[in-house]
Amino acid sequence: MNAIFTAIFIASGIILCLTAPDKFIPALLDGGKQAASAFLTLLCIYAVWTGLSRLSEDAHINSVIAKKMQPLCRRIFRTKSKAGGQDIAMNLTCNLLGLGGAATPYGVKAMSELDKEGNNFGRNLLFIINATSIQIVPSTVIALRASYGSAAAADIFLPSLIATTVCTGVAVTLYLLAEKIWH
Repeated sequence: MNAIFTAIFIASGIILCLTAPDKFIPALLDGGKQAASAFLTLLCIYAVWTGLSRLSEDAHINSVIAKKMQPLCRRIFRTKSKAGGQDIAMNLTCNLLGLGGAATPYGVKAMSELDKEGNNFGRNLLFIINATSIQIVPSTVIALRASYGSAAAADIFLPSLIATTVCTGVAVTLYLLAEKIWH
């Protein structure tokens, strides 16, 4: 993929230099400025959500949610590990709230626990659910839209909920069908 993007960049640069050489450097600088701005915006968003996640963890809100979800998660993901069930529950909770950056450490811990017990079914299912990620509140997207001056940043709420729910439902259904056929 990097080779393709590099080739596209070089080809675009050559074409721009041939057709409008006076616009090449300003286009590069503007692109760099936009990339830096997007990076700083995302950094701030993740810092806020990770901080809020840490506060809720310190206030034991996370553990209360995880304890409520843990039995269901252990059953669905077929794990015997209590820690694995709790990490899965936390990962799913963060993703439901649109906190992908905060969900990642829990997902890594959960994958490690599932790997320890050789639970390929649970690992695959968790990967699929994380890749499609149902989001009740797409907080990162709403924050990005707001930072770019959207008049109605939260308008993404319903389309996002529908799209992520359908994607997750289809992906999980296909995985369960494939699992049933091949095992």
